[in-house]
Amino acid sequence: MNSSIIENSTPEQSFLNISKIDMVFPTPTGGFTALKDVDLQIEKGEFISLIGHSGCGKSTVLNIVAGLYQATKGGILLQNKEVNEPGPERAVVFQNHSLLPWLTSYQNVELAVKQVFNKTMSKGEMKEWIEYNLKLVHMDHAMHKRPDEISGGMKQRVGIARALAMQPEVLLMDEPFGALDALTRAHMQDSLMEIQNELNNTVIMITHDVDEAVLLSDRIVMMTNGPEATIGEILDVKLERPRSRLSLAKDVEYNRLRSEVLTFLYEKQRKVENIKSTITAPASTPKKRANA
Repeated sequence: MNSSIIENSTPEQSFLNISKIDMVFPTPTGGFTALKDVDLQIEKGEFISLIGHSGCGKSTVLNIVAGLYQATKGGILLQNKEVNEPGPERAVVFQNHSLLPWLTSYQNVELAVKQVFNKTMSKGEMKEWIEYNLKLVHMDHAMHKRPDEISGGMKQRVGIARALAMQPEVLLMDEPFGALDALTRAHMQDSLMEIQNELNNTVIMITHDVDEAVLLSDRIVMMTNGPEATIGEILDVKLERPRSRLSLAKDVEYNRLRSEVLTFLYEKQRKVENIKSTITAPASTPKKRANA
């Protein structure tokens, strides 16, 4: 991390400070600049969505905040402390739930709890805490089932419970509902809104779903296309909470926000140019089959 970031930090600084980060990956033909001058300040309890076309560096940003990558330039401050490695205060939920298949839902969450709280919680307190987090995601009824005994949506709920059980200051979510069917996805979005309302987590979520971004977010961060991807626009979402997808469907402000994101993605940051094509009939066409 650039040392000037730490020197210039102040007590009034944002909860999470993504400070002018560049990310250059080495390649056989030279450095590839994936991110350029990405700068974002996030307050405690905010829900931030990162949206943009594939290859715009969303996951790279998330991995830098998680401590899995080190930025080539700039860096991350969480509560004025430098982030340079993974830590339990930043939990990640991937599109793939990553549950251990031979363990029950309870045991998968228990692994994370033991990692973080082994020295500070008794066995009884751990049990109570694990059950509490499974209940938060509506999985307490299936806590003793293994991953092959539950649905895809239920697995993802367990993955979220495992992340929440670490009591992270920041929850990082990389398209957590991308592999789910539309109905299950809607239920998961509703659950996430309930959880965030109850726990006031700071959340950064990658999504390709415009409706999901508007429904869940306090701010939508729209990324430009790579290489040298950066933040193109930031959209404030000031819809009243709690939010109901049914009531928002005809809401003027909701639809304005949705239109803003679509305009950015499909006009300002068009990924694929329109292809003009003409269809030419072949020189000879097959004859119609005679009726039998």
